[in-house]
Amino acid sequence: MSKDIIRIFDTTLRDGEQSPGASMNVEEKVQIALQLQKLGVDIIEAGFAAASPGDFEAIERISEVVDKSVVCSLARALEKDIKAAGESIKKAKHQRIHTFIATSPIHMKYKLRMEPQEVIKRAVEAVKYAKTFTDDVEFSCEDAGRSEMSFLKEILDEVIKAGATTLNIPDTVGYRFPQEMEAMIRELKEFVGDRAILSVHCHNDLGLAVANSLASVLAGARQVECTINGLGERAGNAALEEVVMAIKVRKDIFKNMDTNINTKEIYPTSKLVSNITGIIPQPNKAIVGKNAFAHESGIHQDGVLKHQETYEIMRAEDIGLDKNAIVLGKHSGRHAFKKKIEDLGYSLSEEEINEAFMKFKELADKKKEIFDDDIRALVADEIVKIPQVYELVRMQLNDCTGGVPSAAVTIRYQDKEITDAAIGDGTIDAIFKTIDRISGIRGLLKDYRVNAVTQGKDALAKVVVKVVFEEEKPAVMGHGLSIDTMLASARAYISALNSYLSMKEGLGKINPQRDSI
Repeated sequence: MSKDIIRIFDTTLRDGEQSPGASMNVEEKVQIALQLQKLGVDIIEAGFAAASPGDFEAIERISEVVDKSVVCSLARALEKDIKAAGESIKKAKHQRIHTFIATSPIHMKYKLRMEPQEVIKRAVEAVKYAKTFTDDVEFSCEDAGRSEMSFLKEILDEVIKAGATTLNIPDTVGYRFPQEMEAMIRELKEFVGDRAILSVHCHNDLGLAVANSLASVLAGARQVECTINGLGERAGNAALEEVVMAIKVRKDIFKNMDTNINTKEIYPTSKLVSNITGIIPQPNKAIVGKNAFAHESGIHQDGVLKHQETYEIMRAEDIGLDKNAIVLGKHSGRHAFKKKIEDLGYSLSEEEINEAFMKFKELADKKKEIFDDDIRALVADEIVKIPQVYELVRMQLNDCTGGVPSAAVTIRYQDKEITDAAIGDGTIDAIFKTIDRISGIRGLLKDYRVNAVTQGKDALAKVVVKVVFEEEKPAVMGHGLSIDTMLASARAYISALNSYLSMKEGLGKINPQRDSI
């Protein structure tokens, strides 16, 4: 019996990026897209081309390097949006345009201020125009979860005639219950038949996104739109890892259904996305949370040791959690380090391996125990590195009790070391002000977060900052790693500065003020 494949449409780079604080630069999006392809995602929604020049560039770059997965751009049912989408994906080997318009009474009345027949006309025109760029056109009924069934059937029938090949039914505000989604999809499947593929895009406002997605699959949906770690607007989207593993584990329910996902790449993908966005899944998050395969209870430990399936319905190895016995420390060599990062699922150039190994050796001199997550953090930091216009050399701080916090920082720029100092409202503020003085570029800190990569007093600190430079928007993200939180903070701020400069016209174009220092 041939397998009934459920297509996985990943929208981490579009809807996932809409999570507050999850914005990514172009290089980071390219790295995630390549990992999504390695994961086996069928369709990658790379962004919303008309939203910004940065989104357009990211989709264009992803189109150049992704050759197995379909590369998709979102577009409103507007000619200018669709044109931007078509232009952004023209270099992709496999292309798709995803256009949408709202169909619920509340959206049509208050947001669109259009009559239902006007909405249908706009939808048909959008699909026809999108077909001039690619044969693969997806149409979404925004807020389908609160739309009238009769109107859904009418608009879907018309867009199928116009050439839509995939029809997406989003529960945009996470309103539906599983039995309601199943009934709706079953009725629409009967109406649509084999004329187009039915898709679902469920939000998690009531915590039902995955349940609603799976109910829809049982009712006839053959594409699920989801994100890594469940990222997305408000409470997020259906989590890819949960949808995929539910289909894999419960074969008694999903029969001959399957996905094209290489499940052993789930955990590496989750870690890459969390390292880049700075949004870490909660410890008890299904599948990829750090406690998902941890057992503290003595009864559970005894049961698992005697027979794994007593308390585990899937193996940690199934999602890419490696139980390799190699223990890395300060006496480990480059060969062992390279083998470890390969086992963890990463493919690095020799130069990237050398850079990551140097950072590893520095870390190993300060830590008694190196965990896999330490290695993942080092590697993720290396593969998303942007061109280093500025590079931190050394730093000296004065934050004694009762004194004025100050920082002296030395930065390398064009093979020249520049040192300056500043005082601040606190040590972090002093560090950032000093970097501003050296670069001649003023930054406004919008967000600052620090997380311990692993446990223990000597845990590696990961600092994520969000900064607006020269009052230009959007804000850029910066990442820094070190056992020393202050050092990690300086690295994160310089990372954000370098990211900002890389996005400016003329890479590394420096503010004239800095050459006068």
